[in-house]
Amino acid sequence: MGQFEKMLEKWQPVALSLFRFITGLLLFQYGVAKILGFPAVPMFAKIPPLIVTAGTIELVLGALLMIGLFTRLSAFILSGQMAVAYFLGHMFKDAAKPVFFPLLNGGTLAIMFCFACLYLATAGGGPYSVDAMRKK
Repeated sequence: MGQFEKMLEKWQPVALSLFRFITGLLLFQYGVAKILGFPAVPMFAKIPPLIVTAGTIELVLGALLMIGLFTRLSAFILSGQMAVAYFLGHMFKDAAKPVFFPLLNGGTLAIMFCFACLYLATAGGGPYSVDAMRKK
């Protein structure tokens, strides 16, 4: 293993905690926009019940991800939610004409969040999390 790999490996636990926090923060912002209406996003102006449910999950579990509490469970649920969001909200938005390619259907972020959360569900919250403090 080269010097560069050794240097990066040393920072992996910190990067994991930062990745967890930023992923949670980005999901949390969607929940805030959908549930609290801040900032006002035109596409969330008329909120069907499914969007309210999704927003509540993003708000609560995004906050848990940010602090690193119940990280694995929260990330697993969010990963599933993002998979559902891709298929219902992007790929099959128009049931008569499904669009598979994320670049064309606007589902790139949903896929990224899905796999980011799936990774966090397997990796955990990292050393700078409430989960890590609870283990000590």
